[in-house]
Amino acid sequence: MTEFKCRGNEKLYLSPMMDLFNGEIVSFGISNRPALNLVLKPLTEALETIRTEAKYRTTIHSDQGWHYQHNTWVKTLKKNRIFQSMSRKATCADNAAMENFFGILKQEMYYGEELVSYEELKRKLEVYVDYYNHERVKAKLAGLSPIQYRTQTSQTAA
Repeated sequence: MTEFKCRGNEKLYLSPMMDLFNGEIVSFGISNRPALNLVLKPLTEALETIRTEAKYRTTIHSDQGWHYQHNTWVKTLKKNRIFQSMSRKATCADNAAMENFFGILKQEMYYGEELVSYEELKRKLEVYVDYYNHERVKAKLAGLSPIQYRTQTSQTAA
């Protein structure tokens, strides 16, 4: 989860779920407060993808925030046979892939920009995640976007 400042002392919280295979953001939640539902909603959405595509053990990695230690989160993972992995305390490098995404996102569409309202920033983030998944190419994905890479890989495997 990451926090953004908005105009008028408002805050926006973003909680994405990333597939480490291709770096795709498979689901995300946006809220004006860091409540439990902010992480549960994207988890529920990601479970739909996991159920249809998982052939191997699924692991969800997070930091040690209270959301990820909450009984509802833990029970949801266990119920769906998902292995829970957590970073070591105060060790952001353990969650490097997500921290890298947050850095790229903020560098490309937030830092240096004028603060906007919560609703406007929410819209901008939704547009950015779509761009990131569908259009933003990565060298480590052979110059493809995350979704292009997943699509090409699944066609090759078929």
